[in-house]
Amino acid sequence: MAGASVLAVMAVAVVASCLLVAGGAESLNGTTTATAKAAPAVPAVIIFGDSIVDPGNNNAIKTIVKCDFPPYGKDFSGHAATGRFSNGKIPGDFIASSLGVKELVPPYLGTNLGPEDLLTGVSFASGATGYDPLHPPPFLSVISMPDQLKMFAEYKEKLKGIAGEARAAGIISGSLFVVCAGSDDLANTYYTTPFRKPHYDVPSYVNLLVSSASDFLQKLHGMGARRIAFLGLPPIGCLPSQITLAGGINIRECIPSRNEAARLYNSKINEEIKRLSGSFRGTRLIFIDIYSVLLDLIQRPTSYGFEVANKGCCGTGELEVSILCNRKSPTCPDDTKYVFWDSYHPTEKAYKIIVDKVLQKYIKDIL
Repeated sequence: MAGASVLAVMAVAVVASCLLVAGGAESLNGTTTATAKAAPAVPAVIIFGDSIVDPGNNNAIKTIVKCDFPPYGKDFSGHAATGRFSNGKIPGDFIASSLGVKELVPPYLGTNLGPEDLLTGVSFASGATGYDPLHPPPFLSVISMPDQLKMFAEYKEKLKGIAGEARAAGIISGSLFVVCAGSDDLANTYYTTPFRKPHYDVPSYVNLLVSSASDFLQKLHGMGARRIAFLGLPPIGCLPSQITLAGGINIRECIPSRNEAARLYNSKINEEIKRLSGSFRGTRLIFIDIYSVLLDLIQRPTSYGFEVANKGCCGTGELEVSILCNRKSPTCPDDTKYVFWDSYHPTEKAYKIIVDKVLQKYIKDIL
């Protein structure tokens, strides 16, 4: 959810215990040296979307939407600021790890990817992108969703070169595809900039997003994806930055109208996914509800070991994100007590809880 895009994916202990890598040291590209490794549940995890699942693609492009500097990565291996919009790991990493694929999902751009990295999946996600055809706005210059599909086409050719056509096709058809975008569209493009509000009310703008997301899914399916987890929107009205921008300086409470817009989108895209599923034969296309999971963390933080849910750990926690959360920004004493790392993105601890709950609920449908 950056530039924005919220946000998040998220008894999984029973399932994951059969799948997790036993021991091992991880590299920044996600390869793992392990003494024992169970067969992965899927051959690869391939990811599209925004900053919630961008592990560093924005590092390689000219954009102001970056986070390859401290204090980002404070709790990552080696305290490395890899370009992940959090203090540590992000949802794609936890998903791949839980399915026994690898510990980290690397960005497609800007890293030295070896054959094993490509064979087991990458992320094409770009912080601040979205489904709105206006994305990315000229001043952001991030990777649009259509351009992520172009990179995927290039990736498929590289896969064929490594594995041969038949094995590459098997990897694509058996892989888990994760699609996570849309938060930036509502939280930023619609509510924060002047580009869309004069021409669209909330329902018509939601329809625009649903149409664009549907087109993306149809093209992704046409390119061979047969197991797709589509993440809905989080409660964007509860993001610290949205509370601030809506005027919540002294009273730090969720903005009901913005949450209502997210729920409307989730309802409509869920119906569209059901419609598409009827025509996508031999395909598992699943809508993933992250709204209720994150909302529960925000409304009942102490039940999960958190203390602060209405502001982030970085700086004041009310507006800092990306370049505004930087080396000069103080951070909270203990980020494990915070649901949010910056004003837009959850902490590693929150992401882990979200992913565990999501897998517990949906893993049987995804696999």
